[in-house]
Amino acid sequence: MEPIKVEHPLLEHKLAILRNKETGTKEFRELISEITLFLCYEAMKDAKTYEVEVETPITKTKAHMINEDDYIFVPILRAGTGMIDGIVKMIPNAKIGHIGLYRDEETVKPVRYYYKMPKGIDKKKIIVIDPMLATGGSGIDAITLLKEDGAKDIKFLSIIAAPEGLKKISEAHPDVQVYCAAIDEGLNSASYIVPGLGDAGDRIFGTK
Repeated sequence: MEPIKVEHPLLEHKLAILRNKETGTKEFRELISEITLFLCYEAMKDAKTYEVEVETPITKTKAHMINEDDYIFVPILRAGTGMIDGIVKMIPNAKIGHIGLYRDEETVKPVRYYYKMPKGIDKKKIIVIDPMLATGGSGIDAITLLKEDGAKDIKFLSIIAAPEGLKKISEAHPDVQVYCAAIDEGLNSASYIVPGLGDAGDRIFGTK
């Protein structure tokens, strides 16, 4: 499945500031949250609504709402947690799960060190969030774990993606739609995205 690159002049503007190495921790966190709003908006274009009656100061009228309980957002630790603020601004009652992964150096297989999901994952719409999609390894492993747990409807939100990671996720999970704000040139020898923005986790949490 081809990735969807979200495009908007304001998004480009915020990405430029986000990439700048001089951007401080406070502003970096705020920008991550704001860009996440754009991605969430696009990823939920197909959300189903139900009709309600509301009373305005003038009269009663019909309106439409989504069932926030239908959605589970899953950040990949630790950088993914930096996107949660933007999510809950958009969908305050959304359920949040967490996945923590590392790779065993000997077996090269993913090891799950933390996994906590709300109930009913098999009936929910799952949106995995991680600011950077580099090699695609963590994303693939996270999606695999979710599917093993019964998840059937999964999307992936990333702020900056590398072509290599996009290709691998598409091959491993062709049913998962990826949304991103930028598709960069590629990966360097250390598997950092170029031009990228450095280590998103370090910049979010001030550990750079």
